[in-house]
Amino acid sequence: MNEISQSVPEKDDCNFAMLAHLLGIFTGFIGALLIWLLKKDSSAYIAQESAEALNFQLTVMIGYVICGVLTLVLIGLLAFPLLYVVNIVFCILGAVAASKGTGYRYPFVLRLIK
Repeated sequence: MNEISQSVPEKDDCNFAMLAHLLGIFTGFIGALLIWLLKKDSSAYIAQESAEALNFQLTVMIGYVICGVLTLVLIGLLAFPLLYVVNIVFCILGAVAASKGTGYRYPFVLRLIK
């Protein structure tokens, strides 16, 4: 019988991963970028989760730029608050999953950072 044992990340790793997801609400991509740059070599779990959070925040930033252009035809005014709410919801979902030690993959994200 082949059993694959998956190790649960340490609590500190879970906390940094959770922080990478939550900082996106307040700092955009800067918080996730700092955690990724400072902690990617200390833990594979932190590297994976902070890169995922960073990719999501970069995608959201691109979405905000598109919304800014779309304000010329007024649809962007409706899209800005919708994108803001989506950002908050997915950041919270990512933080909850990270705090439990399970990985989280955001849907519809450009995977720019591997």
